[in-house]
Amino acid sequence: MQQALDAAPQNEQSWRIAVYPGDYYERVIIDRANLTLVGAGMENTRIIYGRYAGQKVSADSDETWGTFRTATLEVNAKDVTLSHLTIENSFDYPANELLDKVDSDKVNGEQAVALKVSQLTDRSVFNQIRLLGYQDTLYVQGGRSYFKGGEIHGHVDFIFGNGNALFEGVDIISRARMQPKKITGYITAPSTLIENEYGLTFIRCRLLREGGVPDNSVPLGRPWHPTTTFSDGRYANPFAVGKSVFIDTFMDAHISTVGWVSMGGTSKDGSRKQFNPLTEARFFEYNSRGPGAPINPQRPQLTKQSVKRYDPNKMIAEWGNKSPEVGINKE
Repeated sequence: MQQALDAAPQNEQSWRIAVYPGDYYERVIIDRANLTLVGAGMENTRIIYGRYAGQKVSADSDETWGTFRTATLEVNAKDVTLSHLTIENSFDYPANELLDKVDSDKVNGEQAVALKVSQLTDRSVFNQIRLLGYQDTLYVQGGRSYFKGGEIHGHVDFIFGNGNALFEGVDIISRARMQPKKITGYITAPSTLIENEYGLTFIRCRLLREGGVPDNSVPLGRPWHPTTTFSDGRYANPFAVGKSVFIDTFMDAHISTVGWVSMGGTSKDGSRKQFNPLTEARFFEYNSRGPGAPINPQRPQLTKQSVKRYDPNKMIAEWGNKSPEVGINKE
């Protein structure tokens, strides 16, 4: 698949690549703008790779890949569309979780990204895409992106980053942990910069679970303040005021009653600080439904007036003459 991408003409014209059914065991990087990659369906076309954060870059090196270089597929260009395929990070998180802490085979650094939408992107479209991973499945690092239908599987912070992403009609599926835990994962971990209006917006989605995920065990999200280098030191970015919004979304019973929880970060003096999800983030819901959707003071609600700003047609219209068609089309 990478060979086909590399063979595309290096110009600004739109280019479309159709991918035959099959399993493609490779890491794929898209650096060409105005490119469309079309598979034969989520069940039939799969891109699979198993890099993880704690993995050594080479056998004779002490350097590891780190989270942000693990993606099975990485988009680094504007106006890229992917449709009708699966992207999987095949790192075996469950097997590693079962190992004893003193086992020499146990991996430190279990983060393993399936799809990275980098800060070089804008107007990315993902139509009927299945993303499979565990921790950090989808990294929306930057730009504007639109996810139409499809599925995203994971458990810990499995949709994260500071990009502006609209998810419409997507099934968000929490995966089981191999060791008993009160909290088994977090849907989102946004690091949205304060000047960005939208962050991670979910409209008419479904929050579902695989077998073995307990009731009341998965918060909707927590605020990620990435450790950042400033002129006066290195500490949690105070301008990253994460934003996640769920609108008209079904929530099964695994979703935590409290909705949102805190997340730790580094203070200027080097100590650890917990960032409050209600005062140091922008977390909201509107018209959530299902057994995991009680309304209480810990779950801020949008008003009928304020929810109007999240009209998908309005959000996508801001893309200008390259706006995709809004709405779910499974063809």
